[in-house]
Amino acid sequence: MKGLDYRKVQAVAARYPEIAVRVERIGFGTAYKTRIHIIDGSYVDFWFSPEGRYSYHWERSHIDGTTYRFNNAPHHKEISTYPHHLHYGSENNVVESEISTNPEAAVAEVLEFVTRRLREG
Repeated sequence: MKGLDYRKVQAVAARYPEIAVRVERIGFGTAYKTRIHIIDGSYVDFWFSPEGRYSYHWERSHIDGTTYRFNNAPHHKEISTYPHHLHYGSENNVVESEISTNPEAAVAEVLEFVTRRLREG
């Protein structure tokens, strides 16, 4: 999986105006991620490495104590989709993840996930 640049994340976010408020690049040098601010005050950070590592982290701890993070860190070998997994609601609740290995598609899938969770309340 190749990385995805800020402009492509921004273009995907533009397809979700009902939830995506603002997109920014944060960090410095070669260590950066793209952050999408969500309408409820939460945010999603998208990080990609040249080697194919990724983390899509939806931070809601300041709202309701939850976090959701799709990533492929090489741990949780007990998960059938290893190394792909999702921390669902908390760091300790780890479940399978079928997120796309195409970064641009994955950004859209994460924003669809956010949209569904916001609708569910």
